[in-house]
Amino acid sequence: MKTPFNKFLYVGFLILGLYQAVLICDYLQSAASLGIALAFDPFDQDQKWNDRPTWQKAVLIIHLGLVAAMFGFGIGLNDK
Repeated sequence: MKTPFNKFLYVGFLILGLYQAVLICDYLQSAASLGIALAFDPFDQDQKWNDRPTWQKAVLIIHLGLVAAMFGFGIGLNDK
């Protein structure tokens, strides 16, 4: 896959995940959609992790933290 196509998929799943979290309040589905978005790395995939700029690493790590938070929030709210 080319990078521009990955950017569209990344943004699409990101918007879908935020829509599911904010408007529908389905946090487990939101975590799944946001996690799938991470599979479509919007940056240069041929570049090794150590060679990436710090801001790209920060974006991906914050995104991963958001996925973990949504997953934990979804599990916590459904624990009855």
